[in-house]
Amino acid sequence: MQIRYVISTMVFWWRENRLSFEQECEFIGSRGFGIELWPNIKGHSECRYERRNWPRLAAATDGMLVSMRSRCDNDGLTLEQWNEQIECAKLLDANIVTSLQSLGVPDGTEVNGCNFIAEVVKLAELNNVKLCLETGNLATLKQVGEKFESLCYCLDTGYANLDPEFSFKQYVDDLAPRVAHLHLTDNYGQTDDHEPPGLRGGISRNNWIYLLNALSRYNNDIVGSFEMCPCMPSVMIRQASEFLFDELKWPNRPRKQPGHAGVIYNPT
Repeated sequence: MQIRYVISTMVFWWRENRLSFEQECEFIGSRGFGIELWPNIKGHSECRYERRNWPRLAAATDGMLVSMRSRCDNDGLTLEQWNEQIECAKLLDANIVTSLQSLGVPDGTEVNGCNFIAEVVKLAELNNVKLCLETGNLATLKQVGEKFESLCYCLDTGYANLDPEFSFKQYVDDLAPRVAHLHLTDNYGQTDDHEPPGLRGGISRNNWIYLLNALSRYNNDIVGSFEMCPCMPSVMIRQASEFLFDELKWPNRPRKQPGHAGVIYNPT
């Protein structure tokens, strides 16, 4: 197993700031992390993955590990939109984390027609782009996974801590063999508020250890995404790193880049 780490651009959503996308990438990269792109900026409908934005995305993330959150339009995605973001992922050498809804599957329902999913999966396979199905209803996830062997899973630790039907360890046991992406976040079991891991009263230390031990049984290349709010990004990175790497001894801690002290996050 290999785990490499990225910071979700969602951490910049919860506050006003004057940082450009390029400055966000520079800040994250200086801390030794890659980046997980969200398809848009909070309050804006324009999708970052549109073809005209590709040169800027490629330039800003040059040399970085990149993953992408799929767009999830309210009226559903077309095959053309899927093709565009898959080609963008190929350009950036990125995995795509997608939800059941983005693939046209209502969460918690029986999977019937799969023609649309089959077309999306085929496009991803042709472009050598890995699709990671994000944690939703466990039974539905497993059904889709059984139909499409090339699909991987994204296990969202916060979501797994909230499900009233299936336990955290059930999510780990059922998904671990095909996990290629993690959303690393914590909560108190009431709402998915994306706290840094290590909360007292949040996901137990035993569950964090159980997760790492389960993943270690498989030879998967995994991207672990820090997807936490609402603290400042620098505080989130420090707190999450101390818990995961110093206390729990997760592998492959990102290393700060030379000159990192001169790269600051200043939202005002």
